[in-house]
Amino acid sequence: MLTWHKETTIQAPIETIWNLFDLDNIQRIMPNIVEHKPLEIKEGVVGSTYQQTYREGKRTETYIVTDIEYENTAHKKHNKIEFTLAKLFKIQAGFTLIKIDEQTTRFIYTGQNEGINFIGRILSKMGSQKQNEKVVNDFVELVRTEALKDTSKVV
Repeated sequence: MLTWHKETTIQAPIETIWNLFDLDNIQRIMPNIVEHKPLEIKEGVVGSTYQQTYREGKRTETYIVTDIEYENTAHKKHNKIEFTLAKLFKIQAGFTLIKIDEQTTRFIYTGQNEGINFIGRILSKMGSQKQNEKVVNDFVELVRTEALKDTSKVV
């Protein structure tokens, strides 16, 4: 099983960063997601489901994403999602924002990718930790870049 935990501080208000995770903005921070449509939105968010289509090169995968944890307060924003990719991997990803002050936010990105059958477990073992770290670091950097773009528009 691959796991990750990456924390960084972003010089942007918590609401500016949280806004990037809205359905309307998700492609800004996850450009390989070509379609993201709500299937069932639950009150309180937990249990809500979305159909997501991801494209890498010529290959596309469509899967169902479920919100499994959600918190939205003035000082902390958190969403944890889960989905099964290609009937091979069960993936969980958590996005947590903690307000440090009006212009500074701590962003924590955590997750795990687990092979759910023989082929998935073999592919998981073949996947390098280094490649996974690059994907995680690139995502965190993209969130930072997009948040700073929005922050500079406001100022």
